[in-house]
Amino acid sequence: MKKLLTATIITVFTQLALVGVVQAQLTALPAGGNKRASISEQIGLADVTIHYNRPHVNKREAHIWGELVPVGYVDQGFGTSKAAPWRAGANENTTIEFSTDVKIEGQPLAAGRYGFSIAYDPNECTLIFSKNSTSWGSFYYNPAEDALRVKVKPVPADKSVEWLKYEFADQTPSSAVVQLEWEKLVIPFKIDVDVVTNQLTLFRKELRSNKGFTWEAWNQAAQYCAENKTNLDEALLWTDNAVGPNFGGSQSFAAWKTKAMVLDSLGRGAEADEAMKKALPFADEKQVYRYATDLVNEKKSKQAFEVFKMNYDKHPDDLYTNIGMASGYSALGDYKKALEFAKKALPQAKSKFNTDVVQKAINDLQAGKDMNLD
Repeated sequence: MKKLLTATIITVFTQLALVGVVQAQLTALPAGGNKRASISEQIGLADVTIHYNRPHVNKREAHIWGELVPVGYVDQGFGTSKAAPWRAGANENTTIEFSTDVKIEGQPLAAGRYGFSIAYDPNECTLIFSKNSTSWGSFYYNPAEDALRVKVKPVPADKSVEWLKYEFADQTPSSAVVQLEWEKLVIPFKIDVDVVTNQLTLFRKELRSNKGFTWEAWNQAAQYCAENKTNLDEALLWTDNAVGPNFGGSQSFAAWKTKAMVLDSLGRGAEADEAMKKALPFADEKQVYRYATDLVNEKKSKQAFEVFKMNYDKHPDDLYTNIGMASGYSALGDYKKALEFAKKALPQAKSKFNTDVVQKAINDLQAGKDMNLD
């Protein structure tokens, strides 16, 4: 009996040792020399990342598409799938991950990580985004796990690509085209994101974190809404926090100006004017100048002149207040008076840029033109 126990223990330890050997494999190159690769890019606020293995043509020109990469769905002779698409790469499962909701070729796809495969066809490929992102290759492909399928047309490549690769192309602030490129073929698909929705979602999340303990954060979120004419009712609540007593923005020109912008966008002009009256005492001469210039551009000439004059009285004989008075008089059509202030501003313009701006104003006024027009 003792001998039997000893033999059993030896057998168990031998099996454990063998398991340890299997689990302790050394690092080596991927099978077939198919390099591991990844590519990531931000589209709007969405991070898009693709992990894949890169097979190479390896002297198999004209034998890739339709042969090495079969048409449609095939039985690969392994795994549970009897009708598997191509794994869109080599070796392991190709995966694609989105940090926010996106649209693929106009079809919605939720944020998350997906197994990516392709049912190749020379006329129209089917791209498959599977909820299963962990299986090896496409040997266990199950159509019941599809999150999305879209169809795209493959296009001939300008030159042969030896090693399969993914690239981002045709980028815009809210979209990009992902291109799978291999041998003499490109399979493209477009990703679109809702930049405004994603931005607002992120604002709401971050304003509930430690980032929301400053007036600047509330102001930034509200200002974005005002500039994009979106989410204005919530933005007005955000401005209340920005100018309120809790976060230190009650004496901030920027915070009150943003509140005025939101109110104006909501069609509440009288309240917007009141907010600006509260803002101006906290502004420096540059901020007042820019605000009055905005009024000029909005064709509110009399209101602009009043602000320019207030700025001049508070900061007399300054570059910004002199050129401001010139702008104000010019907007009212008094080019002679405007020219007096523009000439006073010229020696105060120290940089070449400012000198050029003031000199142009002088030239326009001397020619009997409104200096505020481009």
